[in-house]
Amino acid sequence: MFRFLPTMLLKQLYTRKSLRNTPDGFTFSLKNRLADARFTGLQGACIDGREYPVEAFTLETDGGEVVPVGAISAQRPLDFPLRRSVRVRAQGVCLPEGKHTLAITLHTQPFGLITLNVEDELQPDLHQNDRIGIPRDAVNDYTPEAIRQRQQYLRSFTGTDPRHLTSYSFDAGVMNRNCENFIGVAQVPIGLAGPLLVNGEHAQGEFLIPLATTEGALVASYNRGMKLINLSGGVRCTVQDEGMQRAPVFQFADARQARDFTRWIDQHQDDLRAEAEATSRYAKLRYVDSYLTGRLAFLRFGFSTGDAAGQNMVSKATLAACNWILHHYEGIEQFFLESNMATDKKPSQINVLRTRGKRVTAEVRIPRDLLVRELQVEPATLDRHARIGHIGSWLAGTNNNGLHSVNGLAALFIATGQDVACLAESSAAIAFSEVTPEGDLYGSVTLPSLVIGTYGGGTGLPTQRECLELMGCYGAGQVNKLAEIIAGVVAAGELSLAAAISSLDWVSSHEAKRVKS
Repeated sequence: MFRFLPTMLLKQLYTRKSLRNTPDGFTFSLKNRLADARFTGLQGACIDGREYPVEAFTLETDGGEVVPVGAISAQRPLDFPLRRSVRVRAQGVCLPEGKHTLAITLHTQPFGLITLNVEDELQPDLHQNDRIGIPRDAVNDYTPEAIRQRQQYLRSFTGTDPRHLTSYSFDAGVMNRNCENFIGVAQVPIGLAGPLLVNGEHAQGEFLIPLATTEGALVASYNRGMKLINLSGGVRCTVQDEGMQRAPVFQFADARQARDFTRWIDQHQDDLRAEAEATSRYAKLRYVDSYLTGRLAFLRFGFSTGDAAGQNMVSKATLAACNWILHHYEGIEQFFLESNMATDKKPSQINVLRTRGKRVTAEVRIPRDLLVRELQVEPATLDRHARIGHIGSWLAGTNNNGLHSVNGLAALFIATGQDVACLAESSAAIAFSEVTPEGDLYGSVTLPSLVIGTYGGGTGLPTQRECLELMGCYGAGQVNKLAEIIAGVVAAGELSLAAAISSLDWVSSHEAKRVKS
């Protein structure tokens, strides 16, 4: 991934506030936050100007392995993959209180010789003021014994004895990289709606829809909208665009330097693309937009990410591109990988305009007679209500002018293992309606920032995978199909709730114990 590491990034290998004394010396931690690598030897270590011999150091990995630094060489390297931590232990004189400077020069593959120059303040001894925390197993934290210890800790700490929380039907080993300190599951009811007839480019046919919710009447309401859509010939769905962004920021001495930097970026997008795309088979860099304010230059990298939602994928790819920038451009005073301009897990107008995740539109044409017979409302009444709703949405400053896109989205996100926090941007919806010359109702809803995946993340967990499979949407090549189905579900929900409000069925439907479709 990286062929070189600028000093600005090298410092990130050191874990701040990790410097502590031990009974026979001191210790500090390193963590690989950049890219897979291997240690092939220590050339030198200098603390507060004092040189320490190689024999003074041992490395303890996060898996519990203890390795003398003198035993590491190019022929016997120590793997240091991304996210691995190692605790460096030094034998010698304990350090006095206060701040200390460390200069560590390492032989590595593939980066060659690198030197870490950092300053850190000595922390209290490892066992001073220790408090017993949540039990963890550094080697495998998902074994039955590790989980049992946490559950017992929970019972002891809280004085409760949960039964449903700690009951589950799958091998906890599948939770690795999905949930830390695992103790159990939240069992959310899943109702079935549909089938929904989808006329898409990727989703074609009838689909049963799993909706995970605790809100009464929600499944029934969506089911009612689907029934009307089916009677009208189905919902036409189209994926129009896609994108996943990361937005680093670079600080310069003045505004003119920031401007010149963005002009240089425009001239080197091919180089940035080569660096970014080398990190993944799926991430494809589509554009790099520049935004200037004062001496700050904001870059917004836009990628396509295949069947994954791709936030982590684009972070890694953008870091590689930024590493190339830091190595080739002089005058950068400060750099952050994310400036908040990607608006990850936040609603924003830039996502509405530029697309985040999938931009997908669902369209319906409902004959007047069907609408009146099934939902007790005229097309003109729904259209009038929608127009008034546009004003209400504008006055309130909402991220959409529809009614409740997030209801169906949340139920589907939970059922299919999506990142639920992405509902913040995914809930944006642009609704449009009109009465046709024949007196029928045309309606559309566009989701401009639908962040979903059919591979990776929580999609492979047992329940969530089953829900994706029942729609034929699990795995590679299925994300656009899922996007079209989701858009159709949102359209059904908008249609049903709009009719309920206009026909005064809204309150009574929530009061009833069961809503008939």
